[in-house]
Amino acid sequence: MLDVPIPRAELPRPQFFRSRWQTLNGPWDFAIDPNGAPVDRRSGTGLDRQIIVPFAPESPLSGIGNTDFMESVWYARDIDLPGGWAGSRVLIHFGAVDWQARVYANGKQIGCHRGGSTLFTLDLTDHFPDGRCRLVVHATDNLRSGMQPAGKQSRRPHSWGCYYTRTTGIWQSIWLEAAGESHLTDVAILTDAAGRIVLTPEARIARPGLTFHATARLDGAEVAAADSQLRNGQPLVMTVPEPRPWAPGSPTLYDLTFEIRDGTKVIDRVQSYCGLRDVTVAGDRVYLNGAEIYHRFVLDQGFYPDGIWTAPTDAALAADVKLAMSMGFNGARLHQKVFEPRWHYHADKLGYLTWGESPSWGAEPDEDEANGNLIEEWIQILRQCRNHPSIVAWSPHNESGWGKGRREPIEEPHLRLIERLAAITRAIDPSRPVNDASGWVHRNTDLWTVHSYEQDPQKLAAQMAPYPDVYRDAPQSEPPYAGQPYILDEFGGAAFDLDATTDFADNSRARDRRAEGAAWGYGTPPTDAAEFEARIRAQVAVVNAIPHMRGWCYTQLTDVEQEQNGVLTCDRRPKLPIETYSRIFSAEPSRVGNNKMAAE
Repeated sequence: MLDVPIPRAELPRPQFFRSRWQTLNGPWDFAIDPNGAPVDRRSGTGLDRQIIVPFAPESPLSGIGNTDFMESVWYARDIDLPGGWAGSRVLIHFGAVDWQARVYANGKQIGCHRGGSTLFTLDLTDHFPDGRCRLVVHATDNLRSGMQPAGKQSRRPHSWGCYYTRTTGIWQSIWLEAAGESHLTDVAILTDAAGRIVLTPEARIARPGLTFHATARLDGAEVAAADSQLRNGQPLVMTVPEPRPWAPGSPTLYDLTFEIRDGTKVIDRVQSYCGLRDVTVAGDRVYLNGAEIYHRFVLDQGFYPDGIWTAPTDAALAADVKLAMSMGFNGARLHQKVFEPRWHYHADKLGYLTWGESPSWGAEPDEDEANGNLIEEWIQILRQCRNHPSIVAWSPHNESGWGKGRREPIEEPHLRLIERLAAITRAIDPSRPVNDASGWVHRNTDLWTVHSYEQDPQKLAAQMAPYPDVYRDAPQSEPPYAGQPYILDEFGGAAFDLDATTDFADNSRARDRRAEGAAWGYGTPPTDAAEFEARIRAQVAVVNAIPHMRGWCYTQLTDVEQEQNGVLTCDRRPKLPIETYSRIFSAEPSRVGNNKMAAE
C-alpha cells in the first residue's frame, strides 16, 4: 500500500455530520477494465494498481493520470470497524462517483447509485463479520452514449474548445459515520430573515414514540429550541428572537443541532448550521432580505490543473471564493458542475452568492432515457444543496436548444424537458427563483437570462438594450417576455494567454489542436494586458449602464486547459492586478434611462 498523507481529510459535509466519523480517503487498490468490458472483480481481487482517493484516475493527484476513455474501473480496500462503534449503525458516504456505482461488501452487492455528481449513503453495519469488511466499488462511465449528464467533460479523445478532461469514478471524499439505530438521513432547512427556521426531517425510524429535537445557537449561546414527535416529512418550526440575517458583508450563521430522542435519551445527534435569509422576485428585481441584488457574478467551472474536478486541498476551495470576492464579484454562477459541500460551506461563511446548476451537457435532450437520467440527478442535486444560504437561484439547464433557436423551432421533447425541470425545481424548493435554462430557450422562467460574447462594447450595448423587450437567443421557441429580472449571465470571454502569444484567429481550427498546445477564447484576442483591461472595462461599463439590466456574469474565473479566457490562469495567477479587477467589477450600475422601475 502506498505510504502517502491522507488527502482531503477535513470534514466532508459541514452542514450534516456526526461527531463519530472516519475518512476513507487515501490509497485504494485499483484496476481499469480493458476496452470497457467489465471483469468480475467484486471480491476485490485482481486489482493490480493503486490510486489515491478522492482524486479521479485522469488527474495527476490520483497517481494514475490516464486521460483515455475508461468505461469500467474498480476500487477496493479493507475497512476495519472503528473502536467503540459496536452497537451503532455504520454508514458509508460517497461524495460523488461518476457515473454509475455498484458497491460490494465481502463480495455481496449492497447498493447501486446512478448520477455522477451527488452524494449517496449505504449501511455497512452487517458487513463486519470479523471486524473487517472488504469493500469494492465498480464505477461505469459511458460518456459517449449521450445518455448521462456530464457537464464540460469531453466526448472526444482529448480536450477541445470548451470541453475538458474527463472525470471517471470516485472524485469526492468517502467516509464512515456512526449513527443510532434510529437515525436522521436528511433535514430540509427553510429560513427567513425574520428569524423563522422550518426543519423537515427524514429518518430511519426503528420504532415509534421517538421525538425530533432541534436547537439553534449563536456564538455558543442557545437562542431557540423546539421538538415534536418524529415523523418523516412533518415540519418543526423554531423562531429566533432578534434575528441576525445572512447577507453578503454580514454572513451570520447559526449552529444547529438535531437529535432523535427516546424520552430523555439521545439516540442520534447531527450537527448543522443555517443562515436566516429569504430570496424573492418582485417585478423585474431580485431581493435578498428585502434589499435588491445586483448580480456582479463570475462564471466558475471549478476545474483544477492537478485534480480536474477535485480541489487539491480544502484551502484551494476557500481561496477561489476569496480571490473572486477580492476582484469585486459578489457571487458566481457555478457552471456545468455540482460543487462539493465544502465549497458551499466556504461560500456560506464568506457571504458569497451563487446559482446552483446541473451538469446538463452530455445528456442528449431529445432522448427519453437521457432526459430521465438528467431529471433523476437534478432531484438529487436540489435535495443535496438546498440548505446552503449562499445559493440564491437554480439553473437546471444550460443553453438549451443551442445552435437551433435562430434557425428552426426546437424539438418538443427538448421544450418539455425544460418545462419539467422548472416544475420539479419549484416543487422541491419553492424558496428560490428558477432560471429554467441559462441562455437560449426559456419556457417558464423566473429570471430572463441571455448570453452574448459580442466583443465590441457598443454592439453589445445595442444588442442587450431593446427596452421594454429583451434580447432573445431563441425567438421562435420562447414565450413573450413577462417582465422578469433581465440578466446577462454569460458575456466577456476574451482570450488572453498570460504566458504565451497564441493565434486564436481561427477558433474552429484551434479547438482541434489540443495536442499542439492550441488555445482559444471569444473574438479577436487582446494583444497585451492593456488591451485586455480596456476591453473588460468597456464591456462591464456598457452593461452596467443598461437601465433594465439586473446583473451580469462575466466569463470566466480561471482558464481551463486550452480555454484561455479567465481573469486568472488555471493555476490561479491574476492576469491583471487584483486592484484593477476590483475597480472594474465592483463598479455600481448607472441605471438611468427609460425604465421607470430603475428610477424608483
